[in-house]
Amino acid sequence: MGKLSERSAYAINPILEEDELATQLYKSGKKVIKLNRGDPPVYFPTPKYIIDAYVKALRGGKTYYSDATGIDELKEAVQGRYSRMYGLHIDSEGIIATAGISEALHFLNDVMVNPGERAIIFKPYYTAYIPRLKLAGGEPIFENYDEKDGWNIEIEHVRASIKRMRANKEMDKVKYMLITNPNNPTGTVLKRSILEDIAEIANDNDLLLVSDEIYDEIVFNGAQFTSISKVAKGQPYMILNGASKDFDATGFRLGLMLLPENDRLSSELQERLRNFAKVRLSVNTPAEYAFAEGMANVKEHSKAIKSMVSEIEKRVNYSYDILKKNDYLEVVKPNGAFYILPKLRMDMLKIKDDRDFVVRLLKKEYIQLTRGSGFGAPNHFRIVLLPPKGILGYSLNKINDFCESVSK
Repeated sequence: MGKLSERSAYAINPILEEDELATQLYKSGKKVIKLNRGDPPVYFPTPKYIIDAYVKALRGGKTYYSDATGIDELKEAVQGRYSRMYGLHIDSEGIIATAGISEALHFLNDVMVNPGERAIIFKPYYTAYIPRLKLAGGEPIFENYDEKDGWNIEIEHVRASIKRMRANKEMDKVKYMLITNPNNPTGTVLKRSILEDIAEIANDNDLLLVSDEIYDEIVFNGAQFTSISKVAKGQPYMILNGASKDFDATGFRLGLMLLPENDRLSSELQERLRNFAKVRLSVNTPAEYAFAEGMANVKEHSKAIKSMVSEIEKRVNYSYDILKKNDYLEVVKPNGAFYILPKLRMDMLKIKDDRDFVVRLLKKEYIQLTRGSGFGAPNHFRIVLLPPKGILGYSLNKINDFCESVSK
């Protein structure tokens, strides 16, 4: 180990950490139900018109290195989508194509963060946020989504924390603030008023505001999604998005970094990000053409997303109704994405922690979940609610039975 970098120890993904055990069980003849990975195409095939566009690009010989920041067709499609949906006009220079949001996080942290500097991250968070920050030498400052308030942000706590850091002259080392809306792992859609407060806090404290909006069209139960672009005008902010969720194409590995403003920081970021993109030459060229068609063909996309979200809403609500009957759990109803994050009533259960719960459930019932502590939410666990009701109903009832079996 002496010859390896210390920072390499931060490369951990809790979503996949039980895969080895699940594989062992599978090889021993057990059928494992995997509810740990949010992968829509497994249950909702990528729309045919997008696949056709991918095939057309392949047959047309578009298998070469493309522009490092993204092909013109993709950028034009992004501009059209954001103009239609949010009234946002963004120059092509402010659009960077990445190999998924994972690469976008890598770019963000390596461009923004020096060793010892920090970023404000809200718990629960997507699992990749912390490793990518730490691999760049940074450290998180944790703020909270309030579970008792339907997982909305504790704004006054944020203000108090920043006031305290200012008094201690610590804010100079804080580089950005990152939110996820709709949220993974909670399924929360943040209120516009909360977003307005967050934008104000970031602006008042010279922080880059980053909003991961990869699930921006997967919203239901009457919730209203507000893009950060609606409330952060005139200040430096970044939107992360991509092909994986709304366009049902996780395997394309295509993400987007959008920097709509023209202030000094945004302009400097655009230039540095373009340089980072050039280092790795390009993203998946034929997938870019398919993703561009996915956004530009509004009629086909509208049909596909409407159908998928309608079914996801049914599956999420069905699952919530089963889990809320469990006396050993506390459950907040999601209204976006396709996850749920129940809280274990530890005082009623004979388990050590959420990792123990997940491992023992997998060994006994052959159902794979993800521990909540991997998302910054100890004593919780995340369930992916994409499978059909038959699989979900079986799995969730097994979870309820398992809780009963380990009760005090």
